[in-house]
Amino acid sequence: MLRIIRFNIAFILFGTAIMANAQNALFIPPTLSGTNFQLTIQPGTKTFFAGYSTPTYGINGALLAPTLILNQGDEVTLNVTNTLNTFTTIHWHGLHVPAEDDGGPHQVIQPNASWSPRFKVMNDAGTYWYHPHGAERTDLHVSKGIAGLIIIKDSIEAKLTLPRTYGVDDIPLVIQTKAFDELKQIAISTEMDTVLMVNGTLNPFVNAPAQVVRFRLLNGSSSRSYQFGFSNNMLFHMIASDGGLLQQPYQTTRLRLSPGERAEILVDLSSMQGQNMYLKNYASELPNGIHGAKKINNGMVTLPDYENNFLNGTDTNVLQINVTAPTVNPVTTIPAQLVNFNKPDSNVVDAKRDIVFAPKEMGMLDMIEGPFTINGKVFNMDSINIRTKLNNVEVWRLVNQTGVAHPFHIHDIQFYVLSVNGNPPTPDQAGKKDVVLIQPNQSVSIITKFEDFAHASIPYMYHCHVLHHEDDGMMGQFLVMPETGTGIYEMDADNFSIYPNPASGFITITGSTDKIHIDLFTVTGVKALTDYESGNQKQVDISTFAPGIYFLKISTDNQITIKKIIIK
Repeated sequence: MLRIIRFNIAFILFGTAIMANAQNALFIPPTLSGTNFQLTIQPGTKTFFAGYSTPTYGINGALLAPTLILNQGDEVTLNVTNTLNTFTTIHWHGLHVPAEDDGGPHQVIQPNASWSPRFKVMNDAGTYWYHPHGAERTDLHVSKGIAGLIIIKDSIEAKLTLPRTYGVDDIPLVIQTKAFDELKQIAISTEMDTVLMVNGTLNPFVNAPAQVVRFRLLNGSSSRSYQFGFSNNMLFHMIASDGGLLQQPYQTTRLRLSPGERAEILVDLSSMQGQNMYLKNYASELPNGIHGAKKINNGMVTLPDYENNFLNGTDTNVLQINVTAPTVNPVTTIPAQLVNFNKPDSNVVDAKRDIVFAPKEMGMLDMIEGPFTINGKVFNMDSINIRTKLNNVEVWRLVNQTGVAHPFHIHDIQFYVLSVNGNPPTPDQAGKKDVVLIQPNQSVSIITKFEDFAHASIPYMYHCHVLHHEDDGMMGQFLVMPETGTGIYEMDADNFSIYPNPASGFITITGSTDKIHIDLFTVTGVKALTDYESGNQKQVDISTFAPGIYFLKISTDNQITIKKIIIK
């Protein structure tokens, strides 16, 4: 992937501008609720800088996406229409859904096409999000603006005395940095992400009532981690992590979030009416090796332009908070207890796996720039890296042998952190997680259960949530296999190759065998086509088939090969 290494004085000018006093009211994304949602992915423009129009992407608008309000137990349908001139996908980050509804690279939405996953909301109350996940273009589509929050409600959270008036005392914060070139166009694959924004707003302020206020924090940045705290160093209470509420509130003055992570915090502003303060990023406190710290790889070698980005290692304001009069019936207390966990027993597990991050090549720059591998492999859509079984309890040890930190995300499940370098997790890591940051030379052990959903053919993803690492191949696939065998399995052989894949119209099969018997199956094992072909190159017409994943069975006199293909 092309990496932008050019340094331009315009970046510094933009960076200086965002350090000025807050002057723009924080945009609060609109909400959608119910059980049937209409989501349109669309191009747009936004004026981030006076006199310049920047092309953007959004859902139901020019930038970002509506906040979806879901209720645990509801059956929901999400009708997603793509009006871009390129394919994309939408992943429901953190949601426990069937593999075919997950929105990974396999669930492609072509231009002017729609995708309508339907599933039961099974997650606990919490803050989740949705964003694109197309192969090799996640960074571009997220950076251009496609991202939205998902708030799930349940009966347990409803019984707690918590702020929940959206946009008033329950405030969503999608925190991102972006890079802009000299024409104020959004740039990717560069370390010059000098423009900080919240909910798409530069230099934001928000009015918050003098009472207990809930902030829902999402680190929606492509690579940057944040060390959050307040300008007056006041205490706050973390009440939820990625997968929902903690057992008890955790009182602290700092909270680190890496890309993809979420947290909910309670801040008691009762005595501060008429005052203001800032939510800050205390980047000077981030350990080296984490994107956003002063240095990468302890300064031995650095990324192009990394040290030219003034945000790295510098404490900066994120959001000005103006404390106003309290609302009617304000929340003024913080619960002592929240929820109970049903954590798997680490003494009774079905499998233990090592998941090792390493550079593809072993040069000094490769150690921090990549591309990176997981267990020695880069992403291949046609390869399954892990097969687990439905209802398996597993411990994964995540080992970072690179010079830079990686926020590791697993689709489908929530997990619990067991240890970090053999030590117990800190309180902010004690809840249900779907992203965990593994620093250089760290190992982090996690435990999870693969339950409810299984499919012998359609995989889930696991990957680094530094988006250009993901796009460069730091991603793998796992299948949750049914307890009883169903569906179609891939059988690899070197005798045949199939191209293009993904494809539309025709696919070509090449091989040394003259005559073959071809069967095409859906992922559920239903035969869709039977054909006989001869010659060293065989063409198969797939133009009449609906987009999706299929399996091509190639039979000769002495072997059977099964290959997965994607029809788009």
